[in-house]
Amino acid sequence: MVCGGFVCTKNSLSALNVLYVMVSLLLIGVAAWGKWFGMVSSIRVVAGVIGVGIFLFLVAFVGLCGALRHHQVLLFFYMIILFLVFVVQFSVSCACLTLNKDQQDHLLEIGWNKSEATQKDVEKTLNCCGFSHVNNNGTCAASCFQHQSSQPCKTCSATIQQYAGEVLQFVGGIGLFFSFTEILGVWLAHRYRNLKDPRSNPGAFL
Repeated sequence: MVCGGFVCTKNSLSALNVLYVMVSLLLIGVAAWGKWFGMVSSIRVVAGVIGVGIFLFLVAFVGLCGALRHHQVLLFFYMIILFLVFVVQFSVSCACLTLNKDQQDHLLEIGWNKSEATQKDVEKTLNCCGFSHVNNNGTCAASCFQHQSSQPCKTCSATIQQYAGEVLQFVGGIGLFFSFTEILGVWLAHRYRNLKDPRSNPGAFL
């Protein structure tokens, strides 16, 4: 049987969803590892990453069950959910790739002001204090703050901006790549739903 038939489409859709399962487990594992070893103290960040991982796992599980059983209802809902995820992810990826420097600075400052736990994580990891200015009378998790005489602290905005563009390009590129795998999954699911199982009764409905 040439590729593009029932078995080939089934195997391709199953393999794609196995890949999604692995990615989802990787997201959950990395978030849990970061929290366990104290690299990330923000509960919101960890919960957000784990939530995305669980959502992706559930979508992949539905797609995998639909592919293995040739289940019309599961495949239909899988197509709808995956297409909505594609629209959102494609939009976000394009936005990441087209943000200018002023827009990047504005978004970074908004994210900085939302969580004190995130601020501490960034200060400790990047060895910087404050976003746009260093408050010598305040507190800071960076090691440079304890030894200001030997190594003055830089602001976190100056450090983050050095890498913000590269990170956004990387995230946008990865998101764009996965968005095309999602539209591939929608196409495979649609094709697979309309193929008749050659092992079934020739007179049976799809």
